[in-house]
Amino acid sequence: MEFTEYQKKAEETAIYPNRGNNITYPALGLGGETGEVLEEIKRVLRDDNSKVSEERKKNIEKEMGDVLWYLATLSTELGLDLNKIAELNIEKLSSRKERDQLHGSGADR
Repeated sequence: MEFTEYQKKAEETAIYPNRGNNITYPALGLGGETGEVLEEIKRVLRDDNSKVSEERKKNIEKEMGDVLWYLATLSTELGLDLNKIAELNIEKLSSRKERDQLHGSGADR
């Protein structure tokens, strides 16, 4: 499935206040679900001796799906195409790699 197709399907399931004019709801959801991914990884460290079990992997996969949904929904709210976002990101990273700038910090390296 292409990101653009996913984004359209995600939009079909988006039910929240003032949809179509509300970047706050999906942005907060994105942060919350990212936290859920991190919580699962924390449990790997705390409870699973740093070994990712199949059950834990499935939990992380589900939470990553929620992250993707909120990212797609936020993209829609902003009028951005998720496929284009992915393409631009790879272009940026490829350019940094070519210039040996993948390390370090700062958005414009």
